[in-house]
Amino acid sequence: MMSRSSEIQVMSSSAMKAAYLELVPGFERVTGHRVVTHWIPGVDLMRRVKDGEVSDIVIMQRSSIEELIALGRIAPGSRVDLARSGVGVAVKAGAEKPDISSGVALKRALLAAKAVGFSTGPSGVYILQLFERLGIADHLKGKVKQIKGEPVAAVVARGEADIGFQQISELLPVPGIDLVGPLPPDIQQITIFSAGVNVAAHEPEAAQALIRFIKAPDAAPVLKKSGLEPA
Repeated sequence: MMSRSSEIQVMSSSAMKAAYLELVPGFERVTGHRVVTHWIPGVDLMRRVKDGEVSDIVIMQRSSIEELIALGRIAPGSRVDLARSGVGVAVKAGAEKPDISSGVALKRALLAAKAVGFSTGPSGVYILQLFERLGIADHLKGKVKQIKGEPVAAVVARGEADIGFQQISELLPVPGIDLVGPLPPDIQQITIFSAGVNVAAHEPEAAQALIRFIKAPDAAPVLKKSGLEPA
């Protein structure tokens, strides 16, 4: 336990949100620190940190943290890999679940769908590439929805998309959907989410303590319950 209580400012994308919200109160109780978290879509988060906005911790996909280190925004040596996340597939609760057992099966399901939703985050970037790889990008024009500002699952739950794609950890907490499953192994994309300490952090020691807490072995069951794997 640290002798001085601090307020730790965190800027994070939403992939780890459910597990993070379960873990942080325990950290606050043990340390006496207060954690203030700002949930920001990945594209906006990257822009804001690049533009010089300061927080103590940034949590987002590892490649972005590495880029921010190279740009001098995140302290070298501070990156810690926290969790691995695969892309999942969701449908409205009670709807017929499509066959996603292989890339070929998923292709058939997508061509049959009336509307397909995906995010602006890492999973969405990958899904756009996957449509090209499956040779159906042109066929899907006019029925794809790239969702920003809310979970893809919320759009699926309202019936505005037949099929939705996002990190499994972001799909699971949303009511009104059924998780069909992860993408099949032949087309799955695993993203690693990492934390880094801002070079201008006001509370670097407290920030590192929070990162260690989320990375600790005791946190692993919470990560797994939310659809993540410890990194």
